[in-house]
Amino acid sequence: MDTILDSTLKSKASSTTEKGLGRAQDILQAARALLAQEGYAGLSMRRVAQEAGMSLSNVQHYYASRDLLLEALLLTTMDAFQARMDGIAAAMSERSQLERFLSTVDMFLEEITDPVIHALFFEIWALASRNEFASNLMDKMLGRERKTVYKLIRGLNPAISDDEYMQRAILMVAQIEGLMLFRLDKRRRRAQFDAVRASLRKALLALATMP
Repeated sequence: MDTILDSTLKSKASSTTEKGLGRAQDILQAARALLAQEGYAGLSMRRVAQEAGMSLSNVQHYYASRDLLLEALLLTTMDAFQARMDGIAAAMSERSQLERFLSTVDMFLEEITDPVIHALFFEIWALASRNEFASNLMDKMLGRERKTVYKLIRGLNPAISDDEYMQRAILMVAQIEGLMLFRLDKRRRRAQFDAVRASLRKALLALATMP
């Protein structure tokens, strides 16, 4: 995650100290909470500075604009997803590829019920239709997700070509992203969440394995 933080900071990575990275993390945490509570409209640099207990100029030293801050939020979130997927792969190295894939699907479903994650993706989706920067961020995010899903499912059925698997990965990402537009509540509506998870598992399993 530090690598992504370095790349999204205004100052050069070589001059970013450990203390600086800690401050950057504090800024991101404040921005995440603000985004979840008030949406993109409430995500002003001044408000983030207040929530992080810093001056506005200090926040701008790390993230020169709201757009760059939003980009950092998205990239670090995606990096966290990748880290969790890597953890699943490592923990299940002796299990089948299909089992690893289904465990990853379950992880995604659990994560998108988090209100902060939901707010982040929902706001970017909404902005993408009218904001070029947000649209580019969305393209970057979807491209990364498609490649990740492709790697997870490629080869599950030898009868399915690589090109076909890429097309199926695109469909899978569309289904997962579609769920992000809804507020699944795994605590208050556990039965509904379990039913949605079972349905999605079934649909993704078919796309991953059926000729």
